[in-house]
Amino acid sequence: MSALLTIVLPVFMVIGAGYLATRVQIVNQSVIDGLMRFTQGVAFPILLFRAITQFDVGAAFHLPLLLSFYAAAITCFFIGLFGARALGRDAQDSVVIGFCCLFSNSMMLGVPITERAFGTGALDANFAIIAIHAPLGYTIGIVAMEIVRAGGSGLDAWSLARRIVTQISRNPLVIGLACGFAVNLSGLPVPVSLGDAMDMVARAALPCALFAVGGVLVQYKLEGDWRLIGMICVVTLAIHPGLTWIFGTMGNLSVGDFRSAVLTAACAPGVNTYVFANLYNRGKRSAASALLISTAVCLFTMWFWLTLLP
Repeated sequence: MSALLTIVLPVFMVIGAGYLATRVQIVNQSVIDGLMRFTQGVAFPILLFRAITQFDVGAAFHLPLLLSFYAAAITCFFIGLFGARALGRDAQDSVVIGFCCLFSNSMMLGVPITERAFGTGALDANFAIIAIHAPLGYTIGIVAMEIVRAGGSGLDAWSLARRIVTQISRNPLVIGLACGFAVNLSGLPVPVSLGDAMDMVARAALPCALFAVGGVLVQYKLEGDWRLIGMICVVTLAIHPGLTWIFGTMGNLSVGDFRSAVLTAACAPGVNTYVFANLYNRGKRSAASALLISTAVCLFTMWFWLTLLP
C-alpha cells in the first residue's frame, strides 16, 4: 500500500488535477492543447536530448533489454489484431486495436513512475526503450495498415516507405533523440549555459505532461465496443508486463533493466494510439475509451506490478 501512496498516487493526482481543472473549466481546452504541444514538441524532446547526450550509449542499449520489451509488445500487437478480428471487427479496425495494445505510454507514465520509484539514475533503461518506441511502433502500425488497405491489389513499397519516414521524421521525440545521439556519438560539447537552460525546460516536462494528459482525457467519451475496450485493457495492463517479466527473466536482465522494462510495459496506452486511429479514421471510439479507462485502471495495476518487482 505504501507504494501506491508514495509512488503511483502522486502521479495520478497530477493527472486528476488536470482532468478536474479542465472539466470545471478552470483552464479551457485550448490551454491543455497548448500545454500538450509544449510537452510533446519542446519539453520532452529536450529532456530526451539531454538524457541521450549524457549517458553511455553502449552500456544503456542492452539487446536483452530491448528484446524482452519489444518481443512482448509485438506479441501484444498480434493478440490485439487477431482478438479484434475474432470479435468481428474488420481488418483496418483490427490494426488500430493492435496498435493500442502495442504502444504503451512510455514517456508520460513510464518515466515519472520509474523516477519516483527508483530515482533518476534508473531511467537509462527507460530512455533506451523510448529511443526506438515511436520508430518501431509506427513502422509496425503503418506497414500493417497499408497492407490490409492494399487488400491484395498490390502494395506500393516506395509510397509505403515514404509514408513511414514522413510520420517518424515529423515526431519531435524522434528529432530530440536523433540530435542527442548525434551529439553523444560525435563528442561535441554542450555549452554550460545552454545545457542549464535546457535542463530548466526539461524539468517542466513531466509535471506539465501529466497535467495535460488529465486535460486531454476530458475530450474522450466512454463509447465503443466494450469487448474491445476490455481486451485492450487486459492486454496492455496485464499481458504486456507479464510477457516482459517472462522474457526479462529468460534474458537474465539486471535488476535495473528488469524494473524499467516491466514498469514501461505496464503503462496504459499512450495518446499516440488515438493519434494513429485518427490518422486512418478507424477505431477511434474504442481507442479513445480504452485510453481513458486503462489510464484510470493503471493506478491500481501499476501498484500491483511495483509490489512484485525486486
